[in-house]
Amino acid sequence: MGGVRRLVAWVLSGVVSVGAGALTLPAAQAEEADTGAGVRSVVFVGNNWEGTATLLDPRTFRPVATIDVVPDYVERLREIAADPYRLTYFLAIRAAIGEGNDQFVDDMYSSLDGRLVVISRPSFADVVAISLRTRRIVWRFKVAGVRSDHMAVSPDGRRVVVSASTGNVVHVLRIRDGKELGRFTSGGSPHESTFIDGGRRILHASIGTVYSPLDEPGIPDPLEGERVLQIVNARTLEVERRYDLRKALDARGLDQVSTSVRPITISPDEQKFYFQLSFLHGFVELDRASGRITRVVRLPNLVPETPRAAYVLDSAHHGIAMNRSGRRICVAGTMSDYATIVVPARRWGHTRLLHGGLKPYWVTPSADGRYCYISWAGSDTVSRISYKTARIVTTTRVGDHPQRVRNGFVRRDYLAGLGFHASSAP
Repeated sequence: MGGVRRLVAWVLSGVVSVGAGALTLPAAQAEEADTGAGVRSVVFVGNNWEGTATLLDPRTFRPVATIDVVPDYVERLREIAADPYRLTYFLAIRAAIGEGNDQFVDDMYSSLDGRLVVISRPSFADVVAISLRTRRIVWRFKVAGVRSDHMAVSPDGRRVVVSASTGNVVHVLRIRDGKELGRFTSGGSPHESTFIDGGRRILHASIGTVYSPLDEPGIPDPLEGERVLQIVNARTLEVERRYDLRKALDARGLDQVSTSVRPITISPDEQKFYFQLSFLHGFVELDRASGRITRVVRLPNLVPETPRAAYVLDSAHHGIAMNRSGRRICVAGTMSDYATIVVPARRWGHTRLLHGGLKPYWVTPSADGRYCYISWAGSDTVSRISYKTARIVTTTRVGDHPQRVRNGFVRRDYLAGLGFHASSAP
């Protein structure tokens, strides 16, 4: 089998290391699930370029298992190699978005019962559910276009939404069997989605063609596509509201700032949206009701001489997570290689800059609310940072190019089959 993989990889002009995959849930869901006797809380780290996911013990933050997210690797590559159109885009994704690497796990979530892990696989343009018992694919859904991206799971754990980057739509899938329940329109390169209002609505943003070198405010870019920030009815999948970000940013004197919304975090009452924007070292606060930018938080730019074209997918900063009380915001300063905590009560000032690795690329609050988890994609490590002390507590080595970090869980009777160490089980 190893020889076949190497042969197919050689045909596609690259060798890829293949390993394991995983999933996660929003913090509240993970905590609720852990109250039952049949499941165990886990932290999942998706190693995008390696095609694996590392499972961490949330108490020790040490690796306890690994899952292969591309068990159909050979089949998929043969399928791609036989289709010149797909092969062209597969290689383009590798070159432009993957920085010379294939993308095998962008996002991941577990089912509430801890039986499945649902994974979006950009280079394969699909979403799969893998059984955490057999580690085999239970269902596969091919997205519109040639690349899948960010996902979000409904609070009841029944649906997952996935952005189809080149299809300009967001699919809504039933987690149990992968059936498409519907889809809604987006702008160019659909990206981030978050369920709000108890799951009744979805906050969604598209980012445009962030790998285009022409991304400059005021300069027309035919590849850009429409960039949107919108609220979608989760039942009807109708767009209820689209925010005019250009107008809102201009009103704050930010006429040279991109409207491409990156990671988003939301205030506890869901009336304020905090999000990063392409090329902005910092983030903005948007008032949900008025649509106005009510605050601009600027953070240190440690690479002032770096041209925009050299930014990783336009990401000056890529990763933001507010804690439950709304009193701390953990931020990933991607291009400047730091993390920091912003404290609203201290005039929105930031704490010390934490240099824990290279290319910090995602931030997730821990299930208990004490820490923010951050992936250092350029160092192949993840850290947990204390919201209270603004210090790195633990750093753990994982796989190649960790990106998404999620809280999740797995059935206890599956632990042995996943290779969990007995000493790690609570």
